[in-house]
Amino acid sequence: MTTHHLTRAALAAALITSFSHAALAETPADVQVPDGNNIVLETVGVGAITYMCEANDDGDMGWVFKGPHAALNDGEGSQVGSYYGPPATWEALDGSKVTGTQLATAANGDGNIPLQLVAANPAEGEGAMTGVSYIQRLNTQGGVAPDVACDMDHEGATAVVTYQADYIFWTAE
Repeated sequence: MTTHHLTRAALAAALITSFSHAALAETPADVQVPDGNNIVLETVGVGAITYMCEANDDGDMGWVFKGPHAALNDGEGSQVGSYYGPPATWEALDGSKVTGTQLATAANGDGNIPLQLVAANPAEGEGAMTGVSYIQRLNTQGGVAPDVACDMDHEGATAVVTYQADYIFWTAE
């Protein structure tokens, strides 16, 4: 009976891995990681993005991105880090962290923040983020600015919008 459970577990792991690689293969070209890099960490970010109602340089009112805050969870749902900003920072529970420069985005449907490819800066601290070269944001759900009034009567109002996304961390071979 134990062997039967191990076989099921091995099959489930293989299916998850196959699905993960299939999903990566379907990633738009703009946000694909260059050859010569390998996945070192796959997380699910669950959190919120804050927007503020304010005027731009032309005096037009609109919701302006202020920053994210999300827990980074492993495949079992345990928190392994945090994502926050600005600047965009991915921090592991071991204290190591990276910031990065956005290289590209790709649309991911109405109501979802775009997919994203980020070039990582050298990590601060030793740990899980050491050597990370790229970060992908995939499978985004939610997170876009609210579809509610933002006018002079609402100037300074904040809106916190929930979102979820997969954050894939890569290192050079």
